[in-house]
Amino acid sequence: MLNVDVCIIGAGPAGITAAIDCTKMGSKVVLLDEQPSAGGQIYRSIKKNGHVHGEILGPDYLHGAKLVSEVESTGVQHITEAKVWRVDKDKQVFWSCRGKAQQLQAKRIIIATGALERSFAFPGWTLPGAMMAGASQVLLKTSGLAPKQAIMVGTGPLLYLLAVQLIKTGNAPIAIVDTQASKQYIKASRYWANAIQGRKYIYKGINLLLQIKKAGVKHYHRATDICAYGVDKVEGLSFTCAGKKEVLDAQTILSHIGVVPNVQLTRALELDHSWDPLQRCWRPSLDEHQNTSLSGVAVAGDNSGIGGALVAEYQGHLVACEALYSLGKITKDEWQKSTNTLKQQIKQELVIRPFLDALYSPPQQALTPVDKTIICRCEEVSAGDIRQYTHHSAYGINQIKSFSRCGMGPCQGRYCGQTAAEIIADEANIEVSEVGYFRIRYPIKPLKLGELASLTPTDKSFMQQYKD
Repeated sequence: MLNVDVCIIGAGPAGITAAIDCTKMGSKVVLLDEQPSAGGQIYRSIKKNGHVHGEILGPDYLHGAKLVSEVESTGVQHITEAKVWRVDKDKQVFWSCRGKAQQLQAKRIIIATGALERSFAFPGWTLPGAMMAGASQVLLKTSGLAPKQAIMVGTGPLLYLLAVQLIKTGNAPIAIVDTQASKQYIKASRYWANAIQGRKYIYKGINLLLQIKKAGVKHYHRATDICAYGVDKVEGLSFTCAGKKEVLDAQTILSHIGVVPNVQLTRALELDHSWDPLQRCWRPSLDEHQNTSLSGVAVAGDNSGIGGALVAEYQGHLVACEALYSLGKITKDEWQKSTNTLKQQIKQELVIRPFLDALYSPPQQALTPVDKTIICRCEEVSAGDIRQYTHHSAYGINQIKSFSRCGMGPCQGRYCGQTAAEIIADEANIEVSEVGYFRIRYPIKPLKLGELASLTPTDKSFMQQYKD
């Protein structure tokens, strides 16, 4: 079995910076990631698109080219197309790569699995042609593909960024149907001081909106009652705006209402988590140095709480300092000086977050969809089904899972869990934190029996877990 000093799971900005720092100081590092190249979701295919689509994707995207080049030149052992499906508390890590399962033993583990796009469940969102905006951006980054005749619905910076990127490809969206409610401006106003301190992000947002307006894209505001229609595929979108029902024809619908931390692995590890009422999501409970409730395991990047790519980089440096200090690679003075500087940088970058979280909080329709809306696409469980079980006193999300199979499909609740919890909390008149989260079991990724069989156990106790 491979033995390493540090195992880093996820090759986004946090994982890359941590891998570079630890490797430079002489630590034996393994960087595991599902994608064929480093960069994560934010810098996906950056080496391929550095010149071809650079102007379209923007300077923030191109910033990742330097990081990816550095991780390649540093000599980090980067294992691509590696699906991590189990991590044990003794810091054994199991993954599959190209049909074969492998394992390693680490002294320190850094989990940098990033974020997931928050699902926006509305009637018709399961029709072919309806997809999340993040998925569309992945196609743009990896293949240069842009949807034609698309309507964008939802709210948030990514929605506006993708709209500008599509405009630059020559495939401007038909319209943007913005679900942001007036009350969100009032809610965000209490954080104006934060907005002023983080005004560089405000300027970016204004610039995006000005480009959208200049391109002549129709922008509907404060839209409600979102519904996609069509027989075998998307044919259009209906919604209510300013008290009037609007109907727009379209071939594609791109939805987005923000992102949430990817906590599947930290949940499976049974680490402590807490509910973030402003970001409306679960996040791992961490100390000031990103350490979790399990000694030797740290979390960095958006899976620790949504902060963006630059915050993820700083957090990557921070957890690397923690790992290097614990391994005796740096002195206490070096650790203290570096961590103090990094914590200050993180604090400065995060100052804008309360304002953005309040301004772009999920619309009410996404939190409490109408009964006919499919919530769990894998098992075709509707909002009405969840409400029915809640009326029978099933107030825990794992009770709902047992009764309805919601969250039992291939995605293991990644995309339905948040919405299901919100519906239960609303129906039972309790807090989402009381509802809880799905109990995650290994393997957290699809695992073939042949892959499992290819893993040569170091002792019989590992296989015994699967027998029992």
